[in-house]
Amino acid sequence: MKSIYTDDYINIISVLRAIRINKNITQAEMANLLNVTQSFISKVENRERRLDVVELLSWIDALGVSVSDILPEKYLGGNS
Repeated sequence: MKSIYTDDYINIISVLRAIRINKNITQAEMANLLNVTQSFISKVENRERRLDVVELLSWIDALGVSVSDILPEKYLGGNS
C-alpha cells in the first residue's frame, strides 16, 4: 500500500515540530492554542494522523510564523 505521507508532507510536519520545540511550546500548550487534545498533536507529529489544509493554517498561525516558513520553496514560486 502506498503511503499518504510524501517527503514534502513529512518535511512540513518536521518543520512544524521543530518550530514548536524551538519556541519552547509543549504539545499540551500547542493543543490549548489549537483547541484540540495533546493526543491530536502527538498523532500529527508522529504521522499517525494527517493535517488538512485548514488545520495546517491554524498551526502556522498558532506558531506565529508564515506559510513561507513552512512550505518547501517549490510551492512558493521558486525553482523546483
